[in-house]
Amino acid sequence: MGLRAERSASGSRSAAGPRRGVLQLSLLPLLLLPLLPGARGAAAQGEAEAPTLYLWKTGPWGRCMGDECGPGGIQTRAVWCAHVEGWTTLHTNCKPAQRPNNQQNCFKVCDWHKELYDWRLGPWNQCQPVISKSLEKPLECIKGEEGIQVREITCIQKDRDIPAEDIICEYFEPKPLLEQACLIPCQQDCIVSEFSAWSECSKTCGSGLQHRTRHVVAPPQFGGSSCPNLTEFQVCQSGPCEADELLYSLHVGPWSTCSVPHSRQVRQARRRGKNKDRERDRGKGVKDPEARELIKKKRNRNRQNRQENKYWDIQIGYQTREVTCINKTGKAADLSFCQQEKLPLTFQSCVITKECQVSEWSEWSPCSKTCQDAASPAGTRGRTRTIRQFPIGDEKECPELEEKEPCLSQGDGVAPCATYGWRTTEWTECRVDPLLSQQDKRRGNQTALCGGGIQTREAYCVQANENLLSHLNTHKGREASKPVDLKLCTGPVPNTTQLCHIPCPTECEVSPWSAWGPCTYENCNDQQGKKGFKLRKRRITNEPTGGSGGTGNCPHLLEAIPCEEPSCYDWKAVRLGDCEPDNGMECGPGTQVQEVVCINSDGEEVDRQLCRDAIFPIPVACDAPCPKDCVLSAWSTWSSCSHTCSGKTTEGKQIRARSILAYAGEEGGIHCPNISALQEVRSCNEHPCTVYHWQTGPWGQCIEDTSVSSFNTTTTWNGEASCSIGMQTRKVICVRVNVGQVGPKKCPESLRPETVRPCLLPCKKDCIVTPYSDWTSCPSSCKERDSGVRKQSRHRVIIQMPANGGRDCTDPLYEEKSCEAPPVCQSYRWKTHKWRRCQLVPWSVQQDSPGAQEGCGPGRQARAITCRKQDGGQAGVHECLQYAGPVPALTQACQIPCQDDCQLTSWSKFSSCNGDCGAVRTRKRTIVGKSKKKEKCKNSHLYPLIETQYCPCDKYNAQPVGNWSDCILPEGKVEVLLGMKVQGDIKECGQGYRYQAMACYDQNGRLVETSRCNSHGYIEEACIIPCPSDCKLSEWSNWSRCSKSCGSGVKVRSKWLREKPYNGGRPCPKLDHVNQAQVYEVVPCHSDCSQYIWVTEPWSLCKVTFVNMRDNCGEGVQTRKVRCMQNTADGPSEHVEDYLCDPEEMPLGSRECKLPCPEDCVISEWGPWTQCVLPCNQSSFRQRSADPIRQPADEGRSCPDAVEKEPCHLNKNCYHYDYNVTDWSTCQLSEKAVCGNGVKTRMLDCVRSDGKSVDLKYCEELGLEKNWQMNTSCMVECPVNCQLSDWSPWSECSQTCGLTGKMIRRRTVTQPFQGDGRPCPSLMDQSKPCPVKPCYRWQYGQWSPCQVQEAQCGEGTRTRNISCVVSDGSGDDFSKVVDEEFCADIEPIIDGNRNMVLEETCTQPCPGDCYLKDWSSWSLCQLTCVNGEDLGFGGIQVRSRAVIIQELENQHLCPEQMLETKSCDDGQCYEYKWMASAWKGSSRTVWCQRSDGVNVTGGCLVVSQPDADRSCNPPCSQPHSFCSETKTCHCEEGYTEVMSSNSTLEQCTLIPVVVIPTVEDKRGDVKTSRAVHPTQPSSNPAGRGRTWFLQPFGPDGRLKTWVYGVAAGAFVLLIFVVSMIYLACKKPKKPQRRQNNRLKPLTLAYDGDADM
Repeated sequence: MGLRAERSASGSRSAAGPRRGVLQLSLLPLLLLPLLPGARGAAAQGEAEAPTLYLWKTGPWGRCMGDECGPGGIQTRAVWCAHVEGWTTLHTNCKPAQRPNNQQNCFKVCDWHKELYDWRLGPWNQCQPVISKSLEKPLECIKGEEGIQVREITCIQKDRDIPAEDIICEYFEPKPLLEQACLIPCQQDCIVSEFSAWSECSKTCGSGLQHRTRHVVAPPQFGGSSCPNLTEFQVCQSGPCEADELLYSLHVGPWSTCSVPHSRQVRQARRRGKNKDRERDRGKGVKDPEARELIKKKRNRNRQNRQENKYWDIQIGYQTREVTCINKTGKAADLSFCQQEKLPLTFQSCVITKECQVSEWSEWSPCSKTCQDAASPAGTRGRTRTIRQFPIGDEKECPELEEKEPCLSQGDGVAPCATYGWRTTEWTECRVDPLLSQQDKRRGNQTALCGGGIQTREAYCVQANENLLSHLNTHKGREASKPVDLKLCTGPVPNTTQLCHIPCPTECEVSPWSAWGPCTYENCNDQQGKKGFKLRKRRITNEPTGGSGGTGNCPHLLEAIPCEEPSCYDWKAVRLGDCEPDNGMECGPGTQVQEVVCINSDGEEVDRQLCRDAIFPIPVACDAPCPKDCVLSAWSTWSSCSHTCSGKTTEGKQIRARSILAYAGEEGGIHCPNISALQEVRSCNEHPCTVYHWQTGPWGQCIEDTSVSSFNTTTTWNGEASCSIGMQTRKVICVRVNVGQVGPKKCPESLRPETVRPCLLPCKKDCIVTPYSDWTSCPSSCKERDSGVRKQSRHRVIIQMPANGGRDCTDPLYEEKSCEAPPVCQSYRWKTHKWRRCQLVPWSVQQDSPGAQEGCGPGRQARAITCRKQDGGQAGVHECLQYAGPVPALTQACQIPCQDDCQLTSWSKFSSCNGDCGAVRTRKRTIVGKSKKKEKCKNSHLYPLIETQYCPCDKYNAQPVGNWSDCILPEGKVEVLLGMKVQGDIKECGQGYRYQAMACYDQNGRLVETSRCNSHGYIEEACIIPCPSDCKLSEWSNWSRCSKSCGSGVKVRSKWLREKPYNGGRPCPKLDHVNQAQVYEVVPCHSDCSQYIWVTEPWSLCKVTFVNMRDNCGEGVQTRKVRCMQNTADGPSEHVEDYLCDPEEMPLGSRECKLPCPEDCVISEWGPWTQCVLPCNQSSFRQRSADPIRQPADEGRSCPDAVEKEPCHLNKNCYHYDYNVTDWSTCQLSEKAVCGNGVKTRMLDCVRSDGKSVDLKYCEELGLEKNWQMNTSCMVECPVNCQLSDWSPWSECSQTCGLTGKMIRRRTVTQPFQGDGRPCPSLMDQSKPCPVKPCYRWQYGQWSPCQVQEAQCGEGTRTRNISCVVSDGSGDDFSKVVDEEFCADIEPIIDGNRNMVLEETCTQPCPGDCYLKDWSSWSLCQLTCVNGEDLGFGGIQVRSRAVIIQELENQHLCPEQMLETKSCDDGQCYEYKWMASAWKGSSRTVWCQRSDGVNVTGGCLVVSQPDADRSCNPPCSQPHSFCSETKTCHCEEGYTEVMSSNSTLEQCTLIPVVVIPTVEDKRGDVKTSRAVHPTQPSSNPAGRGRTWFLQPFGPDGRLKTWVYGVAAGAFVLLIFVVSMIYLACKKPKKPQRRQNNRLKPLTLAYDGDADM
């Protein structure tokens, strides 16, 4: 709106003011105009003043600003005054009147204008050549000439289709290109075919013409040269004419248009008088009232028929033509020159053409789409009109009677359209067995499977936008819309299968048992009686998951042994103090105080107050040896108990020992005790071996607890939704180990596990189904009656399966009922009424024609047709037009016989056939009336009275056609279990059948219905689809031992290949590279470094080797036993093989020792080494110390310094420790899983700096960081077999008839295979041949030659027939004619055209006429290409008409030859190449050929045309000479050239022939030489013997050089032979002795060399 107003406003302004439009593109030139010198001069002259020095200047327009979108915006610009030299000055220096506006209205563009405005792109105009820099054009055009083409682009307001300013459209999208480069292809000249053969001579005698023609193959394009003449003619001579040449011909002109005879009133006026009298007489004659009534009825019926024929206004008129006599030059002559007995008729009856008349259009029907929705396609509305009058004799058909246009229903009252979307049911429970059963059949029946599985759901289509509010109010939240036809949902179908995972129950893992604790009360807070228990415990190291849940399925964690005198707290000695002698003495008897802590029954340190009731350990008596006393070592620690409990035969014992460090002096010292006193034994683990523990059963079902019914609302507990809390119970009994259940008193009651616990009651889930879908439709109209639908059904879908005791799905999901029978279709037929009387041409027209007789002759008659129902009731004509086939003929030619005409009856029906092959049937007619007496009527050639026809033969033979179908399995029922197809129910392999179609032929090779051959249309043959066999592996082997005895190693297990897969079975997993036969699983394992330990006994007494008996002291050796033992929680338990312990760690079994003498100082055993300071460094030291136990006597050796130091050496006495993490294991699954989620583990190892794995405690003591993740989840891809949908129903046949029709059915992949699953088969569709049906159709026969009635030339008619033909539908089967009854059901349409043209006018040229031939057939569709690439100009086809000349004198009267082109789609690129034949003498044929092998004229480049002539100049006239390719004369083989002085051939002379005899030649010893004619072929077969021609003379007649060479060679050979003979015959001389002696040293030297 704003734009249009703006534009008109700007247009109406005066020219003086600046134009303000939406976009001032035109403003810039106006503003710059004053700056131009010319403009300035013009202004100066106008004002007759001094030149202006100051000018207004403007900046660019700014952005369009405004509050509202559209034309109300304002934009501004800067305006300033400047001197002509460019510098800015004051405004006052410029003229205010000339100041440009600094503000203008503009169009403010907003985002929503994008919908209103758009660029309109005009078409590209023709490609115009770009003017080349160099005007010279290349000789040969390769691709074409570059050009440029332009188009118009305007911004338009879409809804009103009016132009707008470009800036609006540019705001959203840049302006498209206005011009582009284009190509003007090379000129293409006209290309024509080869000439046809010459025609016969135009005259049978005398001098005539014969012609040959060609047609256009490709038209001239892009300025190429026009076509050459398509006709060539030449004069031909036949024998001399005996009779005179026919100089005149009778020529018939065209018929005039059909004229109406005189009007009825004129005729009636003439006849009124006669008719009145006649009727009066007729009325008188019929006196019988019944007869009168009959006549009346008949008249009424006739009148009614005429009325019913209102759709066809048939008027019979007449037309005339001229008959002239023409001489051979085409000029008219008197008719008398054309002597002919009977002249052609110059008049005939005809039907006056009437155009089709239709009614006005009806109102538009309502829109088919009654709802609002932008996304779905628009609806349609239509209007109709009816035919008021059908066309008669007019080629133009009636216009369209129906018109449709898209429409949209809009307005407030229009409801939105129903939209449809996919819904899905709940996923079914995850099922592992389909995956497992495909892995191993034996595992398929296991329960409690876990790991990867598969779950399915059903997708169904519902109306998506139902009124949700009412929906929610009336139904429960989960109630779903009713399912509708799946075809209504257009989006992608949601997936209906998916992989899922059932978490595997992790087994309960527990730690080893702790050591037995002390005897403690059952409950320290309630210490009753004297009965207690010794307990040992273990803890859960890995909580179980899944299964029954909780710790119910863990083994017992506590074992108890009843004991006496329990205590809850006790003192524990930590270390023994030094021996303090009594009374402050230096040595002698004393006491050792024990350092103690208070511990509870679990061994944990507690407050000392708690041990107040416990007996405090008393100080231990000891001896501090005085000088010369016997010195004993401290007691060793007690050994581990020999038994864990005490029984009748077993008793636990512990031992400790001490050894003599120094003997006493002889005088006064305390002597050493007996050996027995050096060892002590005590009882341990005195409790009986009766161990008790509580044993728990599994938890029972969760039962609703009525006591907590108030808690009945939905809540979340542990993050899961629950509807109420229930109770679970389990059985708990006391069990004596290895005996069984005992009374509960034997087990500690306070530690009894709980028997009841609360549990989660999951919500009940009722079965939820959708409402029923609507009933499927039944056939409603009579046309659908034969569709085969007899029942209607409806279904519903389970969208929630019942669970947790919810309501079951009991209602049926499918219902069906019978359809009501649809109405029977009414069939219609044309009823033809009697032919009216034959209407002749008016006598006024006829009477001038010679031989015409009034009241007889040829005419035309019409009849009425009406439409009737099959039962005879009347129906509208439109019903018959639609259902009753073609309209019967309304008029026909008729004859009112004249006196001279022969009258015959109509033909009878054909007689019946007797069924024998080769029999004939006949039909007859007879001559009637006076014709019987006429001789000419008895001529059976002109008027045959009998016609015969061969009877159809009933011999048929069947034969198979086409290929076999795929192997098709018999279709069985598939059980559906909870909406999921059970794997293996669908048969994919086994025995099936394949089919081959059978065709039935009659004895003439024509295809007939297969039922004639008593065949059901197929041969059936059993076939096998091999079943896929999967890869089969063995079971897992046992795990190997851990690869390391200390620290982290690996253990391995493997599977072996038992059977390879075949027929598309599941592939094997990737096998080991080496033997291709194993699948490994590698898992880290950890061996406890302290599992086996070296245990040492105390050192023996030091045996002095150098015995000083007096003192019993000196250096010696001591030994001890070292054993490898298995370590347990209670200490080392049993002796094992030594190899299980680390040999490097084995303690020494013997050592040197020193036994101090009695007066010497005695020191204790060395204490442990102090820890080296880390990191290890030789500058740091470690030390150990010993304490003096006995002071020396006065004369004894004093105590040494009891401290020993050594530097810290890395990997000798000092070690660094570090954690090492192993590699990840393979993905480990639960024992019951085959795939899905698993765990990868790795382990920590403590590694010493020398690379040895040690116990983890070494690293733990250092507090090293452990930031590795030891477990990670992993996935073993589930081997999902490919799952396929059911086969679809068989499709319709691809062909309605013929041999090649196929029916196809398809299936789709519903679950692609994954991992090592069974791959999908390649065969996703199957085809089988359709039953063979003959293809019947109507086909035109050939046009007859143009026949001119009773004249030689002019306008005639040609006719053709239609016949019913049968074919097998293949392209190479030529249709065979059959009886028309076979095509009775086929609508007569030929080449898509309903109008059958069986007769048409044609022109028969007169002798001497020059005329155009018929159109050639359309050429092949040809593209414009370069190097085989299409340039995109589209395809073109061409046809042409050549001119035929009959008399040379009439050449000037010839019409132009004609050419017609049309564009086409399926074009091809063709290339044109020169072809040449082999040379024949000095010439060869050269022609141009198209790439498909057609020879043409034009198309090939003239510049590259090969030579067709290579004749020599001067010509080779000498005998036996020929012209070579180099255009020089040479002699034939066997002749030698003799050249003249100017190097031209003078003559060819024969040369002798030497025949070399071959092995097979029996007369090989006879040498012959004979002359052979050089052109005769050799008598020797190829390869057996060769003939050599020796030519001693050159072309110039002189001897060749080689002749001299041979002669010289022969001479030298002769001298050599003579010399040899002379030397052989000469007597040799004896050699002289002296010479021999001289040679000897040389020989020796030679020998020496040889030895070397």
